[in-house]
Amino acid sequence: MSSYITDVVAALIRKDDKFLIARRPAHKTRGNLWEFVGGKVERGETNHEALIRECREELGVEVMPSSLYMELIHEYPDMTVRLSLYNAHIVSGEPKLLEHSAIEYISPSQIDDYKFCPADVEILAALRKEK
Repeated sequence: MSSYITDVVAALIRKDDKFLIARRPAHKTRGNLWEFVGGKVERGETNHEALIRECREELGVEVMPSSLYMELIHEYPDMTVRLSLYNAHIVSGEPKLLEHSAIEYISPSQIDDYKFCPADVEILAALRKEK
C-alpha cells in the first residue's frame, strides 16, 4: 500500500428513495465509471468545505453536508484514497453537467445496472441493504 493517502470526500445526495451518481469523463482516470460527486480535499480545507466546493464546481449546486455515511481506504494501482462519504442535501440549484458526462438519481435496486469506481463497492453494498 502506498504510504501516501489522498483524502477524498463525496456526497450522498438523496431524492425520495434514490441517490445521485455521476459518470466520470472518458478522458479522466477511471473514465466512464460511475461515482458519487466529490473530489480531493485541498490543503487547509475541512472535509465539509471540500465537499461544498466540489459540489459547486462539479454540479453547480450548494450543498449542506451532515453526518458521515461511511469512510474507507481503497488502494488503486495509481493512488491510495481515504474516501469519506457524507450525507448531504442540495440547498440551492439544480445539478448540471459541469464536470461529468452524465448524472442520474438511481435506487439501490438499480446499482447493478451501472459500473462504479472500485472504491465505491463497500458503500454500494451498504446502500443495497437499506430498507
